[in-house]
Amino acid sequence: MSPAPTTTTSSAGNIHDPTSPAYKKAKKQHIKTTRNRDKEIDLDWTPFRAAEKKYKAKFPPPDLTDVLDLGLLDEKREDEITQGGWRGKSDAVEVEEVPMGKAAIRAFVIPRIPGLVVLPSFVTAQEQKDLVRWSLRDQAGHPNDTNLDAHYLLPEEGLWNAYTKSNRNQGPDTLVQPRIIAGSSSGSDADLPGPRKLISNTPANPDNFHILTSSPKPPPAPSPAAQPSSPALLIPKLRWANIGWSYHWGSKQYDFTKGKAPVGENVRNLCKRAVSAVNWEQVFGNQEHADGWGDDDWRTWEETYEPDAGIVNFYQTKDTLMAHVDRSEVCATSPLVSISLGNAAIFLIGGLTRDTAPIPILVRSGDVIIMSGPACRRAYHGVPRILDNTLPPHLSHIADEGGDDHEDGDWVEYERYMRTTRININVRQVFPKGFDPGVHPAE
Repeated sequence: MSPAPTTTTSSAGNIHDPTSPAYKKAKKQHIKTTRNRDKEIDLDWTPFRAAEKKYKAKFPPPDLTDVLDLGLLDEKREDEITQGGWRGKSDAVEVEEVPMGKAAIRAFVIPRIPGLVVLPSFVTAQEQKDLVRWSLRDQAGHPNDTNLDAHYLLPEEGLWNAYTKSNRNQGPDTLVQPRIIAGSSSGSDADLPGPRKLISNTPANPDNFHILTSSPKPPPAPSPAAQPSSPALLIPKLRWANIGWSYHWGSKQYDFTKGKAPVGENVRNLCKRAVSAVNWEQVFGNQEHADGWGDDDWRTWEETYEPDAGIVNFYQTKDTLMAHVDRSEVCATSPLVSISLGNAAIFLIGGLTRDTAPIPILVRSGDVIIMSGPACRRAYHGVPRILDNTLPPHLSHIADEGGDDHEDGDWVEYERYMRTTRININVRQVFPKGFDPGVHPAE
């Protein structure tokens, strides 16, 4: 990779320094795990799988010289960029800047993937804090499903709120009970932390919608391995929380019988603000006859775009999200808005199959990526690497300085969690405007 910049990471923990204990430990582990590996194991890998393996590698640290890093174009982000020693290149792939109405907002497109728009630093520092609070305190709990609900009887107030109360000694300690008795022979670990099982589902469209809606969507079986746990032990196991229409992971379709939970106004407004800020004429104006648009058209998004579903993903630094395609939405071309918070990550996006080599993009806290149009919304994408020690200063300085002012007095708890976390809020539009789904939630 390019020369490691000055970093606030201690030399002992700097994976980029060959003399550090962290580097030596990673090298020793690498030799141990690869000693008996088949030298031809990678011959059958698709280009996307090869890229995933490259950026997941713990040793040697992956070379990021071919990773698009648009944060480098903003000198105000230098402290953030040098935080963990990870740095890509602003010209790693061909990009074009799209003229915007506001000088403070910059937008970039990648010609190779029409419809992909990157908005670096679109979310302000204060908005980032507010969204972190919203994700944990307000969204990760009833009535929104999380990955832990299948296995535990979570507190009605939400797991994070139970955790902070216990932390502050504001009530009796809570012990979260599993849904079944440990040792039972039934159940699965389907939604516990770990690599998700990928399912190739049928793309939704107006013609097959009612068939997909009526297909069985059984709830996941509780894990027999789940044990009574404190909120503090479960918080690091939180992986996702639902937004709006309920997503059924087992079938990769929406379960409309559960009804539609509210979409937070803050997230809804931010997504609409991002979509309305983009000059779509510059993005799609020369592709008037492109196939795959259907009834949804970028010319009408100012009036028809309405985010109504999504997921908050909670990544720990060792987590990954393998290549997948979002094809459960009937509205198959309208913008999917992805908001990054906390530690930085490598985002891969390719084409309509895994045989297309993906483009790697380094996404940092406050960046927004919009996936739109037929060539992009159904493109394979994934997150093979969370970059450790990249929490930006504006999300960490209060705890570092021991601050406890009236506005951010609670931030110390969030900052402690965010040191090893990336939160991604991605919001979609399930139905085109005017489409009648004819769904009725179960009583």
